[in-house]
Amino acid sequence: MYNSVKNQGINLKVLVALSGGVDSSMSAKYLVEAGYEVVGCYMKLHAKPGYHEENIRKVKKVGEFLGIQTHVLDLEKEFKSSVYDLFIDAYKKGLTPNPCAVCNKNIKFGALWEFAKSLKCDKMATGHYAMIEDGLIKSAFDKSKDQSYFLANVSPEILPFVIFPLGDKLKVDIKADAAKIPQISELASQKESSEICFVETTYIDELKKHFDTNKPGVVRLKDGKIVGKHDGYMHYTIGKRKGFTVYGAHDPHYVLAIDPAKNEIVVGLKDELESYSFETTNFNNFTQKNEFECFVKIRYRSPKIRCSVVKFQSGSKVSLKQNAGGVASGQLAVFYDELDRVLASGFIK
Repeated sequence: MYNSVKNQGINLKVLVALSGGVDSSMSAKYLVEAGYEVVGCYMKLHAKPGYHEENIRKVKKVGEFLGIQTHVLDLEKEFKSSVYDLFIDAYKKGLTPNPCAVCNKNIKFGALWEFAKSLKCDKMATGHYAMIEDGLIKSAFDKSKDQSYFLANVSPEILPFVIFPLGDKLKVDIKADAAKIPQISELASQKESSEICFVETTYIDELKKHFDTNKPGVVRLKDGKIVGKHDGYMHYTIGKRKGFTVYGAHDPHYVLAIDPAKNEIVVGLKDELESYSFETTNFNNFTQKNEFECFVKIRYRSPKIRCSVVKFQSGSKVSLKQNAGGVASGQLAVFYDELDRVLASGFIK
């Protein structure tokens, strides 16, 4: 059974994460209308110049309209150590990180929940597009906005305390509702925020603040033969097919592996990207099972693939029923059942 806003009950105090956007603002509105005692909180996660002032103005405006108290929580230090630094270090190691999944676990459903408890809140809510059904995270009704993938790394223990007010709604309807309210109509037409909040342009521009990313190196085939050159290993992720040179190539070549120590990349033809198995670390299990059949997504936009999962120690072994091209170390693998509910997740080794 899906726990919606309407059947959660009343007389409960809920902290809503407010970003200054339409989704979180409408989430707070729906909760107020459902009878909850609502407080809002804006999180300062980074020091990007000029980023927070306008958002905080919008959050305070929404709070005044709804008649709720709003807080500003400075989590820059926690965000830097548990999200940003890991993001930078991952690219240094030749991995493809997923900072939003890490942030959801450590910050939005970690540090923010601790703050909520300090305010004697019974629950917390966010504007994520997802549902909770029978104690499991489930894909949102609006499949085009579904964020269950990014939520699959949160601690299972927190799910009983979480509400996703938008899970059973369509984004187009939410924006239409907001547009009818003069006090918050400006939010309905503003540009959607980037998934990675601290990246202003591209991830390479962010890495340039810490490294010389433009260090030319050689391109090899799997047998070790040098066949070309590249602009610096941090420019590439597994499966990328552009931005490097392969001398005399007639067919497209794809990045198969990255060697950060040597500043080299290994490339090959598309069929060499084929993968029918991989392992994960940091296995986050929402079930009591150590072995199960399910579907897996190896990237946010990738299709679900049938697989079998065997848990071992803190990781898992995954056997795929069909080819998954471009399995990238560092990305999150999310395991779903046939009802689109999240069973587990783990970072690809």
